[in-house]
Amino acid sequence: MLALTRPRSRTAFRALSLLLAGLALAGCGINTIPTLQERAKASWSEVLNQYQRRADLIPNLVQTVKGYAAQESKVLTEVVEARAKATQMQLPPDILTNPEAFKKFQEVQGQLSGSLARLLAVVENYPDLKSNANFLALQSQLEGTENRIAIARRDYITAVKDYNTEIRTIPGRWWRSVLYPDAEPMQNFTVAEETTKVPEVKF
Repeated sequence: MLALTRPRSRTAFRALSLLLAGLALAGCGINTIPTLQERAKASWSEVLNQYQRRADLIPNLVQTVKGYAAQESKVLTEVVEARAKATQMQLPPDILTNPEAFKKFQEVQGQLSGSLARLLAVVENYPDLKSNANFLALQSQLEGTENRIAIARRDYITAVKDYNTEIRTIPGRWWRSVLYPDAEPMQNFTVAEETTKVPEVKF
């Protein structure tokens, strides 16, 4: 009878030990790196989603403006070309950890933003176009999309900051060296140097 009790108590002790070890590991951050990595990837997908939404709106906007301001062909061509570059750019699988590819993506999207801003500035010279219901709807959608892009980028920046901090600080740094050696720091959006300069005001 005593012999039967010992194996059962050993089995129960082992099960309890495994359960406690599992809880200890789960509570000490072993899953933090993959969790933060997936959150950053999901935030990146939302950034891409919003950029695609903007690209989808542009052809309708260009056609509407062309109907009223065909003589602005240079600006319209710039927008169309910038959109083509942005939508045809092949994103490498490692874009989030590849500084050159990430910088190129940011530059292409920045060129599209710049050409759109020039187009909307030109529109100011065409009061009939500014009062066109179709144009107003497109402009409103475009402004909403730009806001969504800003929010998506902000969320991505936060997610990447959390992830990069985790893999560079302890205990995340230890978990990375033992279990996640392929966890590379992710790239983040930067502000172009010319946009940080204080504008010169002349009277």
